[in-house]
Amino acid sequence: MDRRIGIFGLCVVLIQFANAAMLPLVGQVLSQGNDHSAPLYMSACIITAQLVMMPVAAWAGRACTVHGRKWVLMIGFSVLPIRGVLYTLTGDPIALIAIEILDGVGAGIFGVAAVLVVADLTGGTGRFNLTNGAIGTAISLGASLSHVVSGLIVHHLGYDAAFLALSAVASIALGCLWIAMPETSDTRRHGEGRSRAGHR
Repeated sequence: MDRRIGIFGLCVVLIQFANAAMLPLVGQVLSQGNDHSAPLYMSACIITAQLVMMPVAAWAGRACTVHGRKWVLMIGFSVLPIRGVLYTLTGDPIALIAIEILDGVGAGIFGVAAVLVVADLTGGTGRFNLTNGAIGTAISLGASLSHVVSGLIVHHLGYDAAFLALSAVASIALGCLWIAMPETSDTRRHGEGRSRAGHR
C-alpha cells in the first residue's frame, strides 16, 4: 500500500523503456556500411560502458549515503536523454562508442541506488525480496516494450526519430522522479529536518 513503491515502479518502467533499446539501435547504426567491423564496434560499446560502470557504482554507493538516494538517481536518469540526443548528432563509430560512457554512468548509478531505494521502502517489513522482484519485473516490462516500440519507430520514421522518442520518455521518467518521488533515506530526511528546524 506504500504509494512510493508504485511511483518508483513507474519511474523504473519509463527509464528502462527509454534505455533498453538504445544500445541495440546503436549496433544497427554501426553495422550500416560496416558489416565486417560492426561486431568489433559493438564489443567496444559494451566494454566502454562496463569499464565506466564499475567506478561509478563505487562512487554511487558513497554518494547515496551522503546526498540521499533521490539526487543520485536523478544524475543517473538525466544522462539518458542527453545520450539519446547525442546519438542523432553523429554517425562516426568512435563518437558513438564514446557516448557509451554515459551508458556506464547511468547503469552504475541505477544498479546501486535502485536496490538501496527498495531496501529503504521495505525496511523492517520482511518484503525486500518480494518488492525487489516486482521492480525486476517492471524493468523487464519496460525493456520489452522498448524494443517493440523503438523497432516500429525505426521502421516507419528512422533511427533519429527512435532515439529522440526514447530521449523524450527518459525526460518524462526524470520528471516523475523529481516531482513525485520523495527521498527514501532516513538519514538524509532527518538531516534535512534538523536543518529546517535550525533555520527556524
